[in-house]
Amino acid sequence: MAILRKHDNQRMSQVVEYPLSGKMIVLAGQVSSDATLDLSGQTKNILDRIDELLAEAGTDKSAISHAYVWLAHVGDFDMMNTVWDAWVSPGHAPARACVEARLADPRLRVEIQVFAVKS
Repeated sequence: MAILRKHDNQRMSQVVEYPLSGKMIVLAGQVSSDATLDLSGQTKNILDRIDELLAEAGTDKSAISHAYVWLAHVGDFDMMNTVWDAWVSPGHAPARACVEARLADPRLRVEIQVFAVKS
């Protein structure tokens, strides 16, 4: 069964329906392994790590059903989205929420958690 996405664009889908017959893959919130990077660098670092973890689980970013993004400063929303939009697989935008939050280390600018379905 395929993941069904409705009211979608490149960034996110408003509705994501996925089969329960597969396995749900849940990643922990990912932060940059290099806190000295700027926001774009931290975002790319995180998305590269998400790609690695999903591959290890036997799936990829096209199977992401939903994502949570936490920004240390909501003013970074557009810059983070520039990196995010280039990374999301065309036609496979997940449902997504993005909020401002105080992160565990003040040098961190962004944290991202994703959930994926593995057939």
